[in-house]
Amino acid sequence: MDETDSNLIFTREHIVSSAFIDSSVRLGIAQAALLVQDNLTESFAAMDCDGVVYRERHNAFWVFTKTRIHFTRRPAWREKIFASTFPVDNAGFRTHVNTIFKDERGATLLTANQEACVLSLENHRPLRLSNLTYPKTNFPEPIFSAPFEKFREIISEENFSFEQKIRSQQIDMSRHMNNIEYIRLALNVFDDDFLQANEATELEVHYTGESREGQTLRVFQCDEKDATLIAIQESERTVFEMKIKFAKQFL
Repeated sequence: MDETDSNLIFTREHIVSSAFIDSSVRLGIAQAALLVQDNLTESFAAMDCDGVVYRERHNAFWVFTKTRIHFTRRPAWREKIFASTFPVDNAGFRTHVNTIFKDERGATLLTANQEACVLSLENHRPLRLSNLTYPKTNFPEPIFSAPFEKFREIISEENFSFEQKIRSQQIDMSRHMNNIEYIRLALNVFDDDFLQANEATELEVHYTGESREGQTLRVFQCDEKDATLIAIQESERTVFEMKIKFAKQFL
């Protein structure tokens, strides 16, 4: 058996700042996804395969297609946390990257799995990772084993919640709406009283399309027995899907 390459594990210490909390004075749900994505970006930079490198060397860019997060406990404002991120495979045209957040006692706060691929800037076609400067062997063991789900279709007028026009501050360097902005928008189907009374335990998001400044997004919501499904549509295209599970708070 090949030995694990410890250089593939990127660890960073964070202090949960006021910019990353929600009204519960803890790490917010969307902010948690942002920290996970940010740690992945930094880990790719450490492995010399981030978006800047790929643009310069391969005329290509990373696309994050799916994220799944399991919340054990959301840390409080000013709490110190330790994030570790590492790739767990090289599946030809895509990779999966795991992240784990722990507190100062070593207790797990959240675990996450992200799926990503690389597209050509010239024609937006996927590139094979084995042809790029990306790890190929000696991956750490996965710490997140739950598979991504296939969500059922919920877009219908009876499930329509609200619509919103995309503004300039929701746009990232790709000139498309930022991934985390989709999560923020989706979470707006819940009011703050609900989010205070119910604790997120699982979040899964699928980025299925791109949208730009000036376009109007329509948000749809459907409650299931143990979860809520949310879909975002631009014109006739579904550009984002999300499933979130909650546990009742007993305060």
